[in-house]
Amino acid sequence: MIRVVIVDDHPVVREGLRLMLEQRPDFEVVGEGADGAQAIALAIDLVPDVMLLDVLMPSSDGISAIREIKRLTPTTQVIVLTSYAEDDYIFNAITAGALSYLLKDAAPEDLAGAVRAAMRGESVLHPMVAVRVLREVRSRKQPPWRDLTPRELEVLTHVARGRSNQEIARELVLSEATVRTHMANILSKLHLADRTQAAIYALQQRLVSLDDTGEGKSR
Repeated sequence: MIRVVIVDDHPVVREGLRLMLEQRPDFEVVGEGADGAQAIALAIDLVPDVMLLDVLMPSSDGISAIREIKRLTPTTQVIVLTSYAEDDYIFNAITAGALSYLLKDAAPEDLAGAVRAAMRGESVLHPMVAVRVLREVRSRKQPPWRDLTPRELEVLTHVARGRSNQEIARELVLSEATVRTHMANILSKLHLADRTQAAIYALQQRLVSLDDTGEGKSR
């Protein structure tokens, strides 16, 4: 039996969800609430398996409630069920700890399936939400050093190890002029002022271990 709590500020929504869930033999609705504060109290008192929760409610919003519920009763899986598909709501809810994000136009069987999936620790996203999440993941920028050519990256790692242009040129079998050109490109692409900043950047990005630098070897 899956123990469910429903939290929504509209009584008619709560009643509809209760009737829909209780028609199925594997669900038991153990509590209802109308805002985020009640959601937190119900989570503490009942420790439900799954909570269906709207994100925008009076008194205490759903996002803050999700974060507190996952802190206080981490075994409770939170499914957001809302009318709001804006990016801020979606990503704030997921970041706060919501497992799934569904819109209120979801079919009853889809909602029931999401509750069962939550018991298995599986996430379910409304198709529109899934598209937005995928778009966000794809739009995340790669770190700036990814724009460096393999040779520029090689020069940068040598700079981080404390090598001079002459030493780099000798090791990579290049002219010093070519090394200086690579260095200029590196500083331009990474928006850095000088080779010292470049060396620090390489260490911060873990492109080079501190043990490989002069500082690490001197300790």
